[in-house]
Amino acid sequence: MAKFELKLPKMGESVAEATVTNWLKEVGDTIESDEAVLEIATDKVDSEVPSEVDGVLVEKLFDTDDVVQVGQTIAIIETEGDGEDDNSAPESSAVDTKPEPEMVQAVEEKVETAKQSTQAGIENSDDRFYSPLVKNIAKEEGVSQSELDSISGTGKDGRVTKNDMLAYVENRGQQQAQPTQATAQQPAVSKPAPAPKQKPAVSVNGEDEVIEMTRMGKMISKHMVDSVQTSAHVQSFVECDVTKVWNWRNKVKGDFAKREGEKLTFTPIFMEAVAKALKDYPLMNIAVDGDKIIKRKNVNLGMAAALPDGNLIVPVIKNADQLNLVGMSKAVNDLANRARQNKLKPDEIQGGTYTVTNVGTFGSIMGTPIINQPQVGILALGAIRKVPAVIETPDGDFIGIRYKMFLSHSYDHRVVNGALGGQFVKAVADYLEAWNVNREV
Repeated sequence: MAKFELKLPKMGESVAEATVTNWLKEVGDTIESDEAVLEIATDKVDSEVPSEVDGVLVEKLFDTDDVVQVGQTIAIIETEGDGEDDNSAPESSAVDTKPEPEMVQAVEEKVETAKQSTQAGIENSDDRFYSPLVKNIAKEEGVSQSELDSISGTGKDGRVTKNDMLAYVENRGQQQAQPTQATAQQPAVSKPAPAPKQKPAVSVNGEDEVIEMTRMGKMISKHMVDSVQTSAHVQSFVECDVTKVWNWRNKVKGDFAKREGEKLTFTPIFMEAVAKALKDYPLMNIAVDGDKIIKRKNVNLGMAAALPDGNLIVPVIKNADQLNLVGMSKAVNDLANRARQNKLKPDEIQGGTYTVTNVGTFGSIMGTPIINQPQVGILALGAIRKVPAVIETPDGDFIGIRYKMFLSHSYDHRVVNGALGGQFVKAVADYLEAWNVNREV
């Protein structure tokens, strides 16, 4: 029998680690090649890790909520056949080499020391399990067993995760530093430290239903709060006449679907206009890193997509400015469909330089979206409405029926002033209002 090491595969340029969220196979289970063994999570995307071989799962090296680095061995799979596996370390040669007595004694002493350290360290309680990573952080940071037992876990079934530990250690350090600093400044007067700010208690009665937030929901919540605390949000609004776009799409969408096998929605049309405006105003296609501004070379458009569970995810259309309308339509449809099926790759939600969200899908005429860090702007597309409007002609002004929508632009006022923010969203509207009704697609 040979043993195969199942490693965490590379999942994109900027993805270095993932969290184990669920084991789909248990020790002793038979596994077929390409069959999923476990589920992992990176940022917002959940993925499956398939087996590369047929065999039996004999060992799981990580538990749920553990963080695994790319390239690390996650599990051992026993396969049929003799010989060594390609990705496992070669076994010792047939030559019988006996270790020196001093080496044996040194190894035995280290093993005994490790046993004593483990016995005196963090232990699992009857109703709580601590992963090796959590235990290691507790040991390095001097967190006692009683402290660890008191930490509220955000993992599955209340399990303490890496982020819970890091947050606890950071807050504990601040709480310890406050009285020390106060004593140093006022040695003669002893004042009680201010009580920590308590969150308002939420009362729950017997008729209420308590719903645990999903992992994605927790991450979105944190990202939104972090963004508001990071960027100085300000908004500009422009009303856009999209009558030409509306009529043109109705004229060509049937032939487009027959020829391309794709639906022509409004989204790729809007994305094309945004990409053009970003080329006109490159200082909207930037990121902020401390006191530095990073001017992006590529135009990578994030496209907020709603998921069946109510959460949002933002797949990214890479080099959107280089796509024609057919290519943009195929990219939009493909990413949107795979997002709803939870089949996006981790690299497909990273690297965005500007984001577009369609709040009009849910009937909203406008919105004030939160910036997707570290970007500096996000555009909300409102619902297209049929409204009475003034039409200017050489023969005078008339009242007519037009298709209009609001474009809501949120931008980071630390680096984008009102003039730039307003000019950019106006440029998007200008491209849409000047749409060529005779355009071929």
